[in-house]
Amino acid sequence: MATYEAFDQGVEVNGQTVLTIVEEAMGRFSEAYQERALQALAAEGITDPDPEEWYPQQTWLNAFETIAEELQPHVLDRLGEQLPEVATWPNNFDTVSAGLQSIDDAYQQNHRGGDIGYYEFEQTGDRSGELTCYNPYPCPFDRGLIRGVARQYASVDAFVFIEETGDTCRRDGDDTCLYTVYW
Repeated sequence: MATYEAFDQGVEVNGQTVLTIVEEAMGRFSEAYQERALQALAAEGITDPDPEEWYPQQTWLNAFETIAEELQPHVLDRLGEQLPEVATWPNNFDTVSAGLQSIDDAYQQNHRGGDIGYYEFEQTGDRSGELTCYNPYPCPFDRGLIRGVARQYASVDAFVFIEETGDTCRRDGDDTCLYTVYW
């Protein structure tokens, strides 16, 4: 499955998630980026995103792809990195491994209907683990998301490092990417 292509046409994304990324995360870059994101949504038929509504994931992915193509390449990584700070997120824990496991909880809460995908974390060492990403979002977004979560729960002196270590990659049309995280 290619990036930006929903696994199932019945999948929806929570309007609050859309607004959080557009207003909070994009707004941290500039008003111009935020405005461009709103234009991309409007081109897909979402003219006034409502936090109480659910929108087709494919529509959101189409707008997300437009945003990614038109803005600077690092924007997706930074959006992912900021998401745990600006989004509603489960946070009743205080370890990196619990934080990385929470990515799937947050993802499941903000998507519904059909095969939405998942994030699966497995701790492999005292300060390392692997995260399998099975979803239609772009790799740079997921790398930023993983880094943002790991940094949020890592000790102040920890250096968070992420590397793509799997044999498959969504960038190449596969369904999953595997990242090894060190903290």
